[in-house]
Amino acid sequence: MAHIFITGSSDGLGLRSAQTLAKRGHEVYLHARNSQRTQDARAACPGAKDVFVADLTSTEETKALAAQLNQAGPWDSVVHNAGLMNGVDHLRGKEGIPARFAVNTLAPYILTCLLDPPPKRYVFLSSIMHQGGDPSLRNLQHCTYSDSKLHNIMLAFWFARRLASKGVLSNALNPGWVPTKMGGWSAPDDIDAAIDNYVLLSEGTGEAEGVTGKYWFQSRLGTYKSAANDEGRQNQLIEALEKVSGISPP
Repeated sequence: MAHIFITGSSDGLGLRSAQTLAKRGHEVYLHARNSQRTQDARAACPGAKDVFVADLTSTEETKALAAQLNQAGPWDSVVHNAGLMNGVDHLRGKEGIPARFAVNTLAPYILTCLLDPPPKRYVFLSSIMHQGGDPSLRNLQHCTYSDSKLHNIMLAFWFARRLASKGVLSNALNPGWVPTKMGGWSAPDDIDAAIDNYVLLSEGTGEAEGVTGKYWFQSRLGTYKSAANDEGRQNQLIEALEKVSGISPP
């Protein structure tokens, strides 16, 4: 039985994966951004142990979430699933940071830096759309969705190197273009295959056992944009996120 936390798990793939993991006997903790979504999450996944509430567009709320997670830990797996895609170009969080950047890129960085002790496994949600991402990191805070999904792979790979000495595994997951509210109900990929991949990496079993610094699609190693391997760019991203958040890497 594993102790698992999934961000953005009040609906969509995060919720579906949490339901599956709970049915498999794991202690699963959900995350929602407000009280209404918390109620919805509890009703949809009664097998979950609890729901943490935090608006990830706010760096202060993200830091507070990390403190709560440290009190509830240690964790076996943390899945950075939360993400914003459309309709948020002009939305900013409480501290004035663009919402998509705050949720998709900055929040995973902050949580990964502040969790102590770190979990055994981190999973960073990416997307096939990362192929259109700009590896130059120009206009970082005004990133597109594609940019942010490339950032997620870079973060997974950087933390895989950084935390290797502590025995922590860190991987990126492309769930595919699946029928959800975000993906659209006519999306062609297999949602059950996506959930199986969440489960595989959350449990760290089978093909994923002992594997770190990889990009996964449908429970197999996938093909990704080679620029994500650039350690210089990864370092540049980490330095920029440290500057924005005021939080140093572990």
